[in-house]
Amino acid sequence: MVEITDLYKSFGKNKVLNGINLNINKGGIFAVLGPNGSGKTTIIKSILGMVIPDSGSIKVFETSVKKNSEYRHKIDYLPQIANFPSNLKVSELIKMIKDLRGQTNADQDLIKTFKIEPFLNKKLGTLSGGTKQKVNIVLTFMFDSPIIILDEPTTGLDPISLIRLKELIHAERAKGKTILITSHIMSFVEEVADEIVFILEGKIYFKGSISELKNKTQEQDFEHAIANILTENHA
Repeated sequence: MVEITDLYKSFGKNKVLNGINLNINKGGIFAVLGPNGSGKTTIIKSILGMVIPDSGSIKVFETSVKKNSEYRHKIDYLPQIANFPSNLKVSELIKMIKDLRGQTNADQDLIKTFKIEPFLNKKLGTLSGGTKQKVNIVLTFMFDSPIIILDEPTTGLDPISLIRLKELIHAERAKGKTILITSHIMSFVEEVADEIVFILEGKIYFKGSISELKNKTQEQDFEHAIANILTENHA
C-alpha cells in the first residue's frame, strides 16, 4: 500500500529523515510516534508529495509518487493545523471541497455526528480551535478513499467528539481501509492502533504492535514502554 525506501530529508543543516525504510500494508491503523522534530510530519508530507525528499523513494499503490499526483485522489488527509480561509462560511467551505473532489452525501451524517449544524452559516475565522478541528474531520471523512492520513487528529476536541472520532476511525478500519495517524496522546494511540512505528532523530527504532513493544521493553504500561525507548537511545 505504502512503501518507503531509504528516505533522506534535510532542511538546511537539520537532518530530519535519516534513511527511513517503512512498509505499510493494506488495512489497519498505524500510529507514527516520536518526540517533536523526530520527522513524523515530514514522512506524512513526503507521502502526500508536499515535501520532496533529498533521496530515496516512495511508492503508493505500487506506483512511485515522483512526478505523479493521481494517487493523491485516493488519500484523505487531515492536517495538523486547520488553516481555512477566515472569510468563508463553513457551508461554503464544505461545498467548495465537494466541488473540487467530487460529490458526496456523507458530509450530512458527519455534520450531525459532530454537531456542526449551528456553525454552518458562521465564518471560519470566528470559530474556536475545537470547532475548526471538527470541520476538519468532516472534510477528511466525507470521501471514501482507501488511505486516510490523520496528523494529530485529537487536537482541541472535547471528550464527546473524541469518542465520535474513535468510533469513526474504527468504522473506517472495518471497511478495510489503511489509516495512518500521528499523535502524542498515548491513551488515544493505545485505544486505536493496530501497529506503531516509533521514530527518533529521523530513524525508525521500533515497528510492531503495542504488546510487542511492551514485551521488548519489559514494561506493562504503554507510556513507560515509549519512555524506555527514549531513555535507552538518549543514554
